[in-house]
Amino acid sequence: MTLYLSHFFYTVNGGFMTVYIDGVLFLNFYLDFLLLLTVVVILKRNVKIFRVILGAFVGSLTILVLFFEISSLELFFIKIYLSFLMCILCFGYHNLKMFLTNIFVFYIVSILLGGFLYFLNITFSYKSVGLVFINEGLSINAIFLILVSPIILYLYVKQVKMFKRRISCFFKINIYIGRRVLKLNGYLDTGNTLSYKKRPVILTNIDNSFRNKKIYIPYIVIGGTGILECIRVRKVEVIGIGVFENVYLGFSKDFKAFGCDVLLNGLMKGDIYD
Repeated sequence: MTLYLSHFFYTVNGGFMTVYIDGVLFLNFYLDFLLLLTVVVILKRNVKIFRVILGAFVGSLTILVLFFEISSLELFFIKIYLSFLMCILCFGYHNLKMFLTNIFVFYIVSILLGGFLYFLNITFSYKSVGLVFINEGLSINAIFLILVSPIILYLYVKQVKMFKRRISCFFKINIYIGRRVLKLNGYLDTGNTLSYKKRPVILTNIDNSFRNKKIYIPYIVIGGTGILECIRVRKVEVIGIGVFENVYLGFSKDFKAFGCDVLLNGLMKGDIYD
């Protein structure tokens, strides 16, 4: 967070305000601690809190380089080096792939937090006159940073977890009907356990233009009951799960599958169907 903090302490007069070094170190340590802790939560790393504190402490030292006359290129390489060191101290080094993953997520979270705080600072510190922005002499203070930073990262982690849960239910599927193969996108709905003759029933919102024998299967849902028009397909290949034979394909325009063509059956996870 060194780049953002350097902007944070810059004033409209072209100089730097009076800064207490211990306060700057604490604020940088606090933000680096939040960043590393966010990476731990997102990647589900088994890391002791002491290692997170150690990594954040090393990261907080990067603010000291702002008080030395060094070139922008030197500053860039110093911060890259220290960020690598932070991640190694926090997560250890197991293999290159895991190390690069840690670094990548760390940078993504840093850019997110720094960019959002920068946006808030610009929003409250400047007013726009057409395309010209004028500094009003205001700036978000350290207390605001301490309070809002964990909220931003919490909301980000929550959205990441929600996205990961949802995306894990999407699968590419191939449905074999006679000599035809339908390549569609499916969503695994664990709440859909409709079966007929001990075989799962999957739903699609495409039109039934097949000449296969129609089978009408009764169903019961919370909103009531109904009859579902189905055909029996030779097999369904769910990429990443397996191949299921003699599956019933139901046709319905009413189901919602997050933009997918097929609502898969919860029995097709394998533990019940097999």
